Amino acid sequence: MGARGGALGPARRRGRGAPSGRERGVLDPGRRRVREPARPGGRRRVFGAPAAGAAAAALVAVIVVNAPPPDAEAADGALVPIASVFAMLEAENDAVRELWTTSIVGAGTARGLAFDKDWREPGVDAGPLPALFLRETAESLRRNPAPLYLFLGSDFPVNDANKFSGAQQAYFAAIEQTGNPQFFLDEDIQMYSAMFADIAVAEPCVTCHNNDPESPKTDWKLGDLMGATTWSYPNPEVPMPEALALLGALRQAVRDAYEAYLAKAATFANPPAVGENWPADGYAVPSADAFMREVELRASAGTMRALLGFGRPAE
Repeated sequence: MGARGGALGPARRRGRGAPSGRERGVLDPGRRRVREPARPGGRRRVFGAPAAGAAAAALVAVIVVNAPPPDAEAADGALVPIASVFAMLEAENDAVRELWTTSIVGAGTARGLAFDKDWREPGVDAGPLPALFLRETAESLRRNPAPLYLFLGSDFPVNDANKFSGAQQAYFAAIEQTGNPQFFLDEDIQMYSAMFADIAVAEPCVTCHNNDPESPKTDWKLGDLMGATTWSYPNPEVPMPEALALLGALRQAVRDAYEAYLAKAATFANPPAVGENWPADGYAVPSADAFMREVELRASAGTMRALLGFGRPAE
């Protein structure tokens, strides 16, 4: 879902070198998302039976909300590798991005909603493109006290600020060769980082990049490697309460990004209805609560498996 695309829908305008073997680490290369055609407002069976997904979502929500402060000492003193935390956060981020791209941008465009790279400009009746929704999420994370950072980069970005350089380019080349996530210490910022492949999984990603006049590449196809997301954090290991706090920070950042869209949509000349309905149901978008419930339903079974895995001793 590459780095910043052009416009989708009729926006209405009113008035460091190659990584060494020591540095390079492979996270779980087997993370896959099982997808069926989605009908927003209905329930997609992403992780098995809907009831099981709902139960996992409710349990993860309770765990995250009741997590101790990040500096609280874990009961057994166990530490979780930050690479494992990054993998959990990336899986949640994948679920969010697919939901936004297919169920809001794709379905919304068909209903007359618009999405544009200039969505924040006054008089532009549009929401953020998929890459810009991720940017909103990343900006919210930056405002969180936890020093967790998220970056979307590409070899062919529309915005030059998203172009890989130096060591980032070398790690991305490793992803191109192997398909595996890369874990490394970023010497430039002195943070532990993980880079994950960003695959074109939805037609709106391909369309907006191919149609943008500023795009350096206009022949993207579904399944192409469009770029990579990079997570960074200062500690190589964290106690469980800190891992839960980072998960909570990501979910809050996603909510902040979606609420920013709702705030802009309220200013449209023809604002969509906001509530329980989705674009698949008509000229409507879900409330922030409804959007986050769907995020949690889709992501939480995988997140619960990750959390349970954190408690297992290393083999």
